[in-house]
Amino acid sequence: MQLRQLEYFVTLAAERHFTKAAELCHVSQPAFSEALAKLERELGVPLVRRGHAFEGLTPEGERLLVWARRLLADHDAMRAEAVALRAGVSGQARIGTVPGASVAATRLIAPFCARHPLATVRLETHLASAELLRRVREFELDAGVTFLDESTAGLPSLPLYEERYVLLAPRRLLAAETGSITWAQASALPMAALVAGMRGRALVDEACAKAGVSISVHVETDSLDSLCALAGTGRWSTVAPASWAQAWELGGDTAVIPLVEPAVVTRMGLVFAAGSPTPPLTKALVEAARGLRLS
Repeated sequence: MQLRQLEYFVTLAAERHFTKAAELCHVSQPAFSEALAKLERELGVPLVRRGHAFEGLTPEGERLLVWARRLLADHDAMRAEAVALRAGVSGQARIGTVPGASVAATRLIAPFCARHPLATVRLETHLASAELLRRVREFELDAGVTFLDESTAGLPSLPLYEERYVLLAPRRLLAAETGSITWAQASALPMAALVAGMRGRALVDEACAKAGVSISVHVETDSLDSLCALAGTGRWSTVAPASWAQAWELGGDTAVIPLVEPAVVTRMGLVFAAGSPTPPLTKALVEAARGLRLS
């Protein structure tokens, strides 16, 4: 079994098309198909369902795909380790974040790049939590910033900060200045909210359920940027992570008020794939994250 065969297998799984995968691997389609067939003979199980075109992976192929990705990731990590020993950490660090954590993730990049000038960064924001965790587990991301809860079980993690959720509201809609506001009081305001299915929206719905109230959503969006902008128009209130409220330059006409009864607080942290030894890029990201002060 050769690494080249594993690269072909992983590329085919990603592209789901023999000709496109062969082109990406810079090899003719007959040679590509023969290499995959040889891999199947060596492993003793079928990996690909074939017809007139690619029809998907077999159940055996789906299970062995995880191992193929891991072996390729370990190979890349070994080469990166050798480069790091010679010249320092280099390569592209792939970081993913859930929408509410993208502001915090940007604060990780500066110290990382300062310590490792040969490295570059690709930051992907607005990933659903489940998709982020899948990509970390399958070595498509070096690390991710997300909610630390039962869904991250089995992944190494580093707690970074606690995120508190606040109400952004036009002052003209508020009866009086206040140090905090209950969900029952907030539910009376015209509201913009994230779309159903997003974690931020689920947190709002869970808090309302605990308070025994419901909110009247006038506008839905899949963007926290849009939520803050909508609050800034003076027409709607919204619930957003406090880190976003701090990052946005909200005008004086918009109040930022802690929500209580119940308060909504989530633990956020850096997650990365389990493995020993830890790849140099991942190790460097963790070391940079340890020095952050985000709370």
